[in-house]
Parts: sequence; C-alpha cells; structure tokens
Amino acid sequence: MAEDIHQRTGECESLRRVILRLLHERGVGKTICPSEAARAWSPQDWRKHMDTVRRVCFELAEEGAVVITQRGKVVSGRPARGPIRVALARPRELDAA
Repeated sequence: MAEDIHQRTGECESLRRVILRLLHERGVGKTICPSEAARAWSPQDWRKHMDTVRRVCFELAEEGAVVITQRGKVVSGRPARGPIRVALARPRELDAA
C-alpha cells in the first residue's frame, strides 16, 4: 500500500512538471488542453490518464500556479465539467498594474 502511494506521488510530480513545462513553452496568456499534457506524459495510453491529469491541473490551480478556464472564463476548477483549458497564472504584479 505504501509503495502504491509513493508511486502515485512520483507520477503526480512527473505530471506536474510536464504540465508546467508545456505551459511555459506556450507562454503567459496561452492555454493548453489537459489532453496535450496527457499525450506528452503517456503517449500510448494517454486517455486512461485524463482523470489524473485534470486532478493535477486542479491542484495546480488551487496552489495559484495555473488558472482553469472554460469558454475563455476562469472557473473554480474541481466543479468544472466538460472541456477545460489551463493557463499559467499571471504574476500578481501584472494584475496590479
């Protein structure tokens, strides 16, 4: 059981790095679809990982690292149903300007 938890933790950290790398490559103000991260992380069987990818995206949003959008509007994450997009959160200094 403990091994399973450590394996999932390692997988989530790996997935977090993939999501953030894709977002940084795309740039501030641009979005990715969670399926892009799933494909980059596990090209052969990406579909089976979509729930995990969305969960990690929501965790990143709760931490303030990313924002989740639907139809161009920021949503609160976990309650979001249907297609979502993920973007880097804008630094607070830019919001205040």
